[in-house]
Amino acid sequence: MPGPAGEVDSFELYADAPAVRVGMVGSLDGSATDEDGWTDGLGGDADFRVFRVLRAHADGIMMGAATVRTGRIRAHRMRAELRERRAAAGRPEPAPIIVVSRSLDLDFGAPPFTDAVTPTILVTCGDGDVPAGFGDRTVVAGDSDVDLAAALEELRTRFGIHRLLCEGGPALSGALIAAGLADELCLSLAPTLIGDAHRTPLVSLPGRAAATLTGVAEDDGVLFLRYRF
Repeated sequence: MPGPAGEVDSFELYADAPAVRVGMVGSLDGSATDEDGWTDGLGGDADFRVFRVLRAHADGIMMGAATVRTGRIRAHRMRAELRERRAAAGRPEPAPIIVVSRSLDLDFGAPPFTDAVTPTILVTCGDGDVPAGFGDRTVVAGDSDVDLAAALEELRTRFGIHRLLCEGGPALSGALIAAGLADELCLSLAPTLIGDAHRTPLVSLPGRAAATLTGVAEDDGVLFLRYRF
């Protein structure tokens, strides 16, 4: 193993974003959530720094309906430094949030839909009930279930989203990985054990998925692991 590299610029470290990147934080015993059913009690400030960097490199930030229904998702904002560095790379506006939902049973009065700098995009299937005013920001892919491959292609061609960041939850991340659509997993491994009572799986997969470790960094006890599929 090589020796420590010293100080690392996390913006540069994650600049080589692939087409589909999955970003998650987890405990040592494999939970994607803390005792409150969220992520705040896992990686702390170190994870939040990388979380913001991953978003800064994305053209779109995808998440499942269950994540949005928690009511904890805010409109995407960027800190001034990251906004300037993103603008220097030719992407001046924050990446839109992309919500994946079969039914579109969502609170459209919530901040991701009412307070976004870059309007939120919906991804659904033919059974989804698209609300008024969202027609031009909706991708319909599949009949009774979302066809993720077709949705990603339309996001690329119609909205110019060539570098997608998926933030979960476990079902959506697992579906992308199982379908062979995810290129990379960026896992923040928090130095804590959650225990059986509060454990949520990192991903929901029908079977094994092999990955290759390509990078390791550490900050404040959190390991930042990069895997390619």
